[in-house]
Amino acid sequence: MKKHIFLAFCIGIFLAACSAKDSEELYNLNATQWYKQIIKDLQNKDLEKADTHYGGMASEHVADPLLETILIILAQAHMDEEEYELAEFYLDEYNKKFGNSRNVDYIRYLKIKAKFDAFALPNRNQALMLKSQKEIDSFLQDYPHTQYEPLVQTMLTKFNLAVFYLDDTISDLYQRIGKEESYKIYQKRLEESEFFDKSIIEPELPWYRSIFEKF
Repeated sequence: MKKHIFLAFCIGIFLAACSAKDSEELYNLNATQWYKQIIKDLQNKDLEKADTHYGGMASEHVADPLLETILIILAQAHMDEEEYELAEFYLDEYNKKFGNSRNVDYIRYLKIKAKFDAFALPNRNQALMLKSQKEIDSFLQDYPHTQYEPLVQTMLTKFNLAVFYLDDTISDLYQRIGKEESYKIYQKRLEESEFFDKSIIEPELPWYRSIFEKF
């Protein structure tokens, strides 16, 4: 009996030690050590740890030049994983810590690109489309000579086309269910669009999704 109690006690101590070791947080590292750790996390495909270690690096090295680099790396890493809200968080952090007249258009371009990459389905994200259109219009007004103008213009055209397609789908729905006034409102929007009366290839949906995506 005593032997079993002692064995259970030893196992408990071992598990507690392992738990403490696993949950041990890094601290008091220099900027280079933090940088290497975050890069290692990303190489291991562990974005959660990379985010945690960024918090440690940011608290210990408020404005270190390596922090500027790691913010862009983390923003891009989250964009690659389609985690666009987290990508925007890091871009906002970059802008607050290191934003200046030389790079502010680049950061705003990346934020627009994050929204553009987040838009994947033609019949969803209407609020995202409209918000992105306004952001692009504002961006082009603020930076008329930016080098990112052609890229942003292409994004705007695709957003405008997506809105046109969505309006066309809604217009067709209202016509089919006999909502004449609503149909006329959306039909007027379509007629005022640059894409009206032009040959457009509609986005195709897989059969298993079209059941739920189409009105």
